[in-house]
Amino acid sequence: MAQDDVLAGPARVLAALTGADLAEVTPNRRFADDLGIDSLTMVDVVVAAEDRSGVLAPDNVARFETVGDVVGHIERTATVVRP
Repeated sequence: MAQDDVLAGPARVLAALTGADLAEVTPNRRFADDLGIDSLTMVDVVVAAEDRSGVLAPDNVARFETVGDVVGHIERTATVVRP
């Protein structure tokens, strides 16, 4: 699965929950600094992304600092879960 395909899911979730412009949701964007997402909103983002992708996030989602961190996790996990 191409990174752009994986990015589309979290980008749509972020846009829906935060009102962010889809064009602003790129792998190098930081959740707090660039997109203004606080820890409570991050929980909503993670739950929605899990529902959409079918990939569970680790218990410590604080390790996700950028959109690229989430995309990488989905790519690695999807590869393991879905051959």
